[in-house]
Amino acid sequence: MKDDLISLFIDDEMNLDNKIEFIETVHENKPFADDAIDLLQQEKMLTSEWVTRVPTVQIKTARNIFPRWLRPIAAFSMALAVFAVALFLYDLPGIKSGMDTVVGSVIKKKVSHRFVIYRPDARQAEIIGTFTDWQPVTMERLSSSGYWVVTLNLFEGEHRYSYLVEDGQQIADPTVLSRERDDFGGENSIIEVKSAI
Repeated sequence: MKDDLISLFIDDEMNLDNKIEFIETVHENKPFADDAIDLLQQEKMLTSEWVTRVPTVQIKTARNIFPRWLRPIAAFSMALAVFAVALFLYDLPGIKSGMDTVVGSVIKKKVSHRFVIYRPDARQAEIIGTFTDWQPVTMERLSSSGYWVVTLNLFEGEHRYSYLVEDGQQIADPTVLSRERDDFGGENSIIEVKSAI
């Protein structure tokens, strides 16, 4: 069994001999088949489009529901109530430490994101990035497939990262096209993390 069969399959780079070997291996080796399905699911998530349109909700304002003389007081009262709720939410311990965090008066959501790299020759793999304060986080080898994986909870928004393999060699994610040079001559991948709606 070749360790790179799954990668060739996902990247659509198989010749007929590779395809025959892949199908035979899937039928004979359940862990190999499970790894292939896991990685195909990951690929599907990476290539799917996110929902970006949110339905419009019509909200009645103070202008519509209060008499003209009461509107300035009502508007001030509503603004004060929004501020009080935001302040209350900021002080809730579950909000600060859970999957959502309040920053100012905005709730920032965390999204579970799986990172995968194919390095069959590596004895270890780690990830570093803005979401780890550039501290290495160990990745797990996915059986003997050559893939390394880690799932992290990231805040929605833009993140920069790279992988560390074999004695600290830093490499950008080969599956992410958006990159930038860092101040140390290396390259970092850039991703935009969004929650599914």
